[in-house]
Amino acid sequence: MPQESAISTSRKYRPDVLIFLLLIPVISAFNYYLTYSNIQWNGFLVLTFSIDTVQGYLAWLIVRRLIIWLDHVMPFGPKPTKRILIQLVLTTFAGLSFIIATTEMVSWIAKGKPAIPEFYSMDVFIIGVWFLVINGIYIGLFYYHSLQEIQQEKFKTQPDLMGIPVKSGNQELLIPRSELAVLKIEEEYVLLFAVNGKKYFLDESLDYWEKILPESDFFRLNRQTLIHRQVLLGFKKLDHGKLEAQVGPSFNFDLELGISRAKAPAFRAWFMPNR
Repeated sequence: MPQESAISTSRKYRPDVLIFLLLIPVISAFNYYLTYSNIQWNGFLVLTFSIDTVQGYLAWLIVRRLIIWLDHVMPFGPKPTKRILIQLVLTTFAGLSFIIATTEMVSWIAKGKPAIPEFYSMDVFIIGVWFLVINGIYIGLFYYHSLQEIQQEKFKTQPDLMGIPVKSGNQELLIPRSELAVLKIEEEYVLLFAVNGKKYFLDESLDYWEKILPESDFFRLNRQTLIHRQVLLGFKKLDHGKLEAQVGPSFNFDLELGISRAKAPAFRAWFMPNR
């Protein structure tokens, strides 16, 4: 149970892993730019930059673990100021302590002497600021996902009253769920098609609407298409266990209707629940 709870909590911060896999080398490079005025491109630079980047990844993992642990012992709650302050102090102290300890260890191994004084007068301060930035990213991700969960619950508790809000020119409309036909990805946009053929641009992702809309009425055929039951006529079998959904001629909005072999059984059970 504790392991499952930790996994569930870490989902609140997605896509933090991808963000910091890309961000930490950038932070290391920026620190070099701020610290050294005459950077020489040689093997020693590559070695020290690699060591600093690995240090950064390990320090980030420590911070990430502490934040997830704090979520269990001290959730944000309605008054999060105390939690945020404790998180800032604890993670910055732990991260800086790790950086200082490993820097001293590497210096003694490589040079036989402690780290240079400039490391404490400049580097530690700069790194401390970066730990505040890391915390800011995590706090922002937490509240972003919390807001999404609130919106999802609002839709779930009022399934018969709500539709999808859209903008059309200077109008703000609510398309009732009974009038929804298809949601599809087109280039970088998500388009909503109503049963009358009109289309609207949506701000949220298709993954978001897949979670919001009732599973009894909507099925995600593939990465591009989320479709309402009312527009489906049936399906046909393709090679290798794949399927292709069939829609009425008035609903063929240049859709990707293929269903993978892995999804085919779930689609059959959804489309024909009594068979």
